[in-house]
Amino acid sequence: MTLDTAAAETAQPALLDADELAARIASGHRITEAEALAVLATPDFATLPLVGAAGTLRRQHFGNTVKVNYLVNLKSGLCPEDCTYCSQRLGSKAEILKYTWLKPDEAVAQAGYGIAGGASRVCMVASGKGPTDRDVDRVATMVEQLKGEHPQVEVCACLGILKDGQAARLKDAGADAYNHNLNTSESLYPEICTSHSYQDRVDTVQQAQSAGLSSCSGLIVGLGETPEQLVEAVFALRELGSDSIPVNFLMPFDGTPMEGTWLLTPLACLRILALVRLACPDKELRIAGGREMHLRSLQSTALEVANSIFLGDYLTSEGQGAAKDLDMIADAGFVVLGQEASSPAEVARRLREAAHAASAHEAQATAGGCASGCGTGCGSAASGCGPSAAREPVLRRRGAGTQQGPNA
Repeated sequence: MTLDTAAAETAQPALLDADELAARIASGHRITEAEALAVLATPDFATLPLVGAAGTLRRQHFGNTVKVNYLVNLKSGLCPEDCTYCSQRLGSKAEILKYTWLKPDEAVAQAGYGIAGGASRVCMVASGKGPTDRDVDRVATMVEQLKGEHPQVEVCACLGILKDGQAARLKDAGADAYNHNLNTSESLYPEICTSHSYQDRVDTVQQAQSAGLSSCSGLIVGLGETPEQLVEAVFALRELGSDSIPVNFLMPFDGTPMEGTWLLTPLACLRILALVRLACPDKELRIAGGREMHLRSLQSTALEVANSIFLGDYLTSEGQGAAKDLDMIADAGFVVLGQEASSPAEVARRLREAAHAASAHEAQATAGGCASGCGTGCGSAASGCGPSAAREPVLRRRGAGTQQGPNA
């Protein structure tokens, strides 16, 4: 060994002892900024041991359960805001479906499909800067109807920036939670959005909390944030007291300013999730939009630190098939929260049977037309239409994607 080599090896930072850090956090330690940066700097070869260490906290607080959530897109596109990452933004040329409010019966029916697939929380989402009082009344009616039919299910509303009294109206209607993501750090936010402020988002989360709603607030990673900015954002969520933290991985939609932005690797995504778990050990951590693109074959590994997942599709893009999600949960040795007596594989089997039954029913109803309900009358299984396509139609929402394949 030369002197130069010895000096270089001496200069290498010590590898983080993830097991020791997790043990201290389990005993009440709050991760520091320096420790958080060391988590993000973990080399690829040490990332799976890091996941294992963080996973001890996940199992301490949540056992081997996975909470299943389901999105209903109440209103798609047509948003006046300029968030650079969003396919629904003002001026977006992304090929998404655009429509105004779903009718209450349709929204509740869509929610029921997700509940049949094991969802214990339904997230009712609408695009826009924030709701009018009339919009809130409309969603309150949906919440009341959904709770009437499925009283055991949690309902989370996500309607944008709230005005005084609107959170209380949703709470009175039976809503359990309100989602409004911080998305990124305060220092990066002006580069991501100029039509509202970071503080507007913080204020909305605090309004929801003051009204007695559980707060759901999380991140979009892969926006170009530095490690320091990512730590800043995670610590802000910790200080805000977010009960549920969804981590979205940027889906760089064509037709948006973030088009072509690919900054994440699967192992980097695991390190980010491990950091959130270490910073917020007892909080629900959800792997959300973009997981299929960025975690890829490591999605099930991410469940070692995350204890929550969205089932099926997202707001304007298709996700992994719902039955595949449930198979993935089962294959990794987890069970669906609220359905511990049934394996996820059994839930997936029932879901497939329901999908096939729905396809057959639609085929009869259309009397030889297109059984997918696309309105073209094509009847072609080759193009994805007809009962033989077996595409789980009951979990393909009106707001999910385009004619392209999932996450194309």
